[in-house]
Amino acid sequence: MQKVAIFGAAGAVGRAVGAELARRGIPFRAVGRSRAKLAAAFPQAEIVAADLADPQAAIEAARGVDTIIYTVGVPYNHFELHPQLMKTTVAAAGTARLAVVSSVYSYGVPETRTVAETHPRRPTTFKGRMRKEQEDIALAARGLVVRLPDFCGPWAENSFGNMVIRAALEGKTANWLGSPDKPHEFVYVPDSGPVIVELASRPDCYGDAWNFAGPGEIRGAEFMTLAYRAVGREPKWRTVGSTMLKLLGLFNPLMKEMVEMHYLFETPVILDDSKLRSKLGEVKKTPYEEGIKQTLQWMRA
Repeated sequence: MQKVAIFGAAGAVGRAVGAELARRGIPFRAVGRSRAKLAAAFPQAEIVAADLADPQAAIEAARGVDTIIYTVGVPYNHFELHPQLMKTTVAAAGTARLAVVSSVYSYGVPETRTVAETHPRRPTTFKGRMRKEQEDIALAARGLVVRLPDFCGPWAENSFGNMVIRAALEGKTANWLGSPDKPHEFVYVPDSGPVIVELASRPDCYGDAWNFAGPGEIRGAEFMTLAYRAVGREPKWRTVGSTMLKLLGLFNPLMKEMVEMHYLFETPVILDDSKLRSKLGEVKKTPYEEGIKQTLQWMRA
């Protein structure tokens, strides 16, 4: 990679990618809506403020780069933007290679205990269908797709993991969707940057999808207990079932959007990333206790 553009650079994953590119000394362009936010996050990078829904703006944002790493997030109530923005990006990319960060949503309800890239993608939710459509557009253009589970870590304020950690820090009661005895997994966001950049640097990784799992399964109760103990508090949480989620959705737009994704907490998607590790070797995965500690340090800063 000689010159990279990070589309959606100001988000948590985009920042992790930028940090890794900077560590490797690879010049990059940070692309997003807010020039001020991008300039504060990436003082050494080229900054391009662009609305990627505008085809001409997307073309300008992609001009002169050989690789686009796409980490764009959309409002949770507007997942229809995922395939729309992907089409614009593919059209703008030209000969540039395209690496796209996605999620577990496209798999749908898991049919196996752990989910490898060979697992069928049969999403039953609107958000899952939009993610699948986005991935299909990228893969048809010989891009690569990296699927991540839930996040925690710096700048991931809207992530489920950070919501739990924030509740612990503020001494509030955490909300856990579904049974806290079911397994779950979280990626500590800074760990994703090196993996995404390494995949994007390898031509033989394109035209394919790659899972990057967390450091292991963890029950919801265990994750919340670690968060509260890290701030010296007794754990306290409430279980939010689908009925309660619907009621909360009457007053909270985010909770309303979570209703269709509730299945992820009852029939969790636990990623199998053996294919990725076979390709890249062992990759860094921050243990949950340390990831929570680092997240709290960022929240307190």
